[in-house]
Amino acid sequence: MAGHVAPAPTQPAHDITSRLATTAALLWRRVPFTTVVVAVMLVAAVASGALWNSAPEQDWYSAVAYGLPAFEAGKWWTVVTGAFFAMEPLYYIPVAGGFALLVGLAEWRLGTARTAAVTVFGQLVGIFGAALVLLVLRGTGWGWAERLAQQTDLGFSAGALVAVLVVAAAVRMPWRLRLRLVLGVYVGVSLLYVGTLADLEHAVAVAVALPLAGRLAGPRRSAGATYPNRREWRLLAVTGLLIIAVVQVVVYIAPAEGPLGSTRQDNTTLIEVAIVLVVVGLMINGLRKGKRSAWRWAVGISGLYAFVGVAVGLLALAAVIFGLDVTVERVPLFVADALLWSAVLAVLVMGRGAFAVPTRRRRRKAGGITSDVRTATSLLERYGGSTLSWMTTWPDNAHFFTRDGESYIAYRAHAGVAIALGDPVGPPGSTGRAIAEFTAMCDQNVMTPCMFSVTDVGLAAAREQGWLHVQVAEDTLIDLDDLEFRGKSWQSVRSAINRAGKEGVEFRMVVLADQSWALVTQVRSVSEQWVGEKNMPEMGFTLGGVDEALDPRTRVGIALGPDGTVQGVTSWLPVHSGGVGIDGWTLDLMRRRTEGFKPVMEYLIAESCLAFKAEGARFVSLSGAPLARDEAPAAGLERLLDSFGSAMEPYYGFRSLHSFKTKFKPRYAPMYLTYRDEADLPRIGFALAKAYLPDTSLRSLARMRARD
Repeated sequence: MAGHVAPAPTQPAHDITSRLATTAALLWRRVPFTTVVVAVMLVAAVASGALWNSAPEQDWYSAVAYGLPAFEAGKWWTVVTGAFFAMEPLYYIPVAGGFALLVGLAEWRLGTARTAAVTVFGQLVGIFGAALVLLVLRGTGWGWAERLAQQTDLGFSAGALVAVLVVAAAVRMPWRLRLRLVLGVYVGVSLLYVGTLADLEHAVAVAVALPLAGRLAGPRRSAGATYPNRREWRLLAVTGLLIIAVVQVVVYIAPAEGPLGSTRQDNTTLIEVAIVLVVVGLMINGLRKGKRSAWRWAVGISGLYAFVGVAVGLLALAAVIFGLDVTVERVPLFVADALLWSAVLAVLVMGRGAFAVPTRRRRRKAGGITSDVRTATSLLERYGGSTLSWMTTWPDNAHFFTRDGESYIAYRAHAGVAIALGDPVGPPGSTGRAIAEFTAMCDQNVMTPCMFSVTDVGLAAAREQGWLHVQVAEDTLIDLDDLEFRGKSWQSVRSAINRAGKEGVEFRMVVLADQSWALVTQVRSVSEQWVGEKNMPEMGFTLGGVDEALDPRTRVGIALGPDGTVQGVTSWLPVHSGGVGIDGWTLDLMRRRTEGFKPVMEYLIAESCLAFKAEGARFVSLSGAPLARDEAPAAGLERLLDSFGSAMEPYYGFRSLHSFKTKFKPRYAPMYLTYRDEADLPRIGFALAKAYLPDTSLRSLARMRARD
């Protein structure tokens, strides 16, 4: 019928009821403790009227609220009754909702019995611990303590925070560190700058439970130490500065009566707050990118704040001791600000290796040395390079340019050694001249030169100048012209492809920088899971990560499950041949989901080879696994590299990876380390270890060598 619009179908009531029943059954089966507590909270809120009226204004409040006054009056039952109420109607959103989220997560991860015990333990410790603290401090004349000693509280928040703290001990890196960081920041800042009774309870509960978290997590506890990688150090520094900025804004907008005094007496103007925010914002942007210049500014400013804070605190203490007539009301809050800057300073100093990226045009001490990724990339595209040459464009490298500006050598400086990466890039016949000028620069700056992962071309030029060499790896090359996965020898690769088809796994070759935020986040998660399970810092130098894979000129192969979940990732670096363009691709990042499609690496490499072949590429390189060689080690440096490789094998699997690549039947091209003098070998060995593990101390590396 014209003009007639059919009514939208209505969902039968019994379907809705059925779904609600199914959801309730699932919640009862997986999180019964959380479900019961939240249900009791809501029922009590409705029955008492607390869901629409302020609890402290009700006649029954004193009979259910816990705190030091209640305990002194003999109302010990309030430790139970008070847990199921909130102070204000709006507080039920964080109280009930937060409990459902935080404790529900803990119960899902740790089990019902353990979660219930941990949550109740945390709640009791927080409540009674805070009461004990106030009992001791209320007679000292401390106004904050005397005020809180007369107050009571409601809620189950202390127990919920301890549940999260215990969950943090049961998750992998880097989420373990992040959860603890967020929890510690919330508890510490809230106590110092707000200082309610609930904040004190939270601080006491977290302080007591933190050293016990691993044991409280039981068999779910994650093995391994919390070891931040470069990205995590940058995150810590940025988070510290963000906290400082947020504190400045909160103190200005919403002053409070905290344990260190009233922020209402703060005379900070809006212009002063704006200046702090601008300065912090500039430093955050540089630290996020790992810039050395931003690190220096941050160290200088935080060091100044820390020094002034300590000086003011000591002067105030001296004034109090000697009875001087000096106003010190604002001093505690000033010292608290200085403590935040001191914490940022400590993070910056401990994680200094994560902030080594130079600015594009910054000159080093000697002439001809700069870090100019744009110029290096232009020369590489013009003249071509080896299978590892694209790594020379990574921003963590320094670049030495020859006097004519037509050649460059990328290098890292560690332990007084300049480690050149791969062959020099430049016009044909310029390799020897580039090495000679690079050597002269190193001598001028009292650095020991060496070249790592050079090909036969670079080796020949170095040998002409009297350099020695040792083979450190073999590049694994697959020629694509006649590649077909046929025959018995390719059975494992074909099985991976066939199994992917049966399980609905899809291959995509993409530019990761162009993909959605959700997909990039999945890729980061898979990579961080892989790194976290090693319980060792992420390696660098010739091993890129997700940040390098986000280069728009890098290609990324992704295996997606039928539900869109990333099963594995490979990144491919372009190999330029002078004047021809991209002649091949080099495998860099290899990450797989732990509980996912098992043969995902075989599948990704095989599909990537076919995709590049269709585009006209001549070869792909599976790269050379660092510190992995087939032949037995000889004397000197080879033994040092072999022992370091053995020490790293359980964590990074270099030799296992080298063996894995053989199933693709590659041809091999040797890769060498060249050096001038045998007396330089010990220093070069440690410098190479530092290049791959920049955040690990030389003492730790020496212990690795001694254990082997």
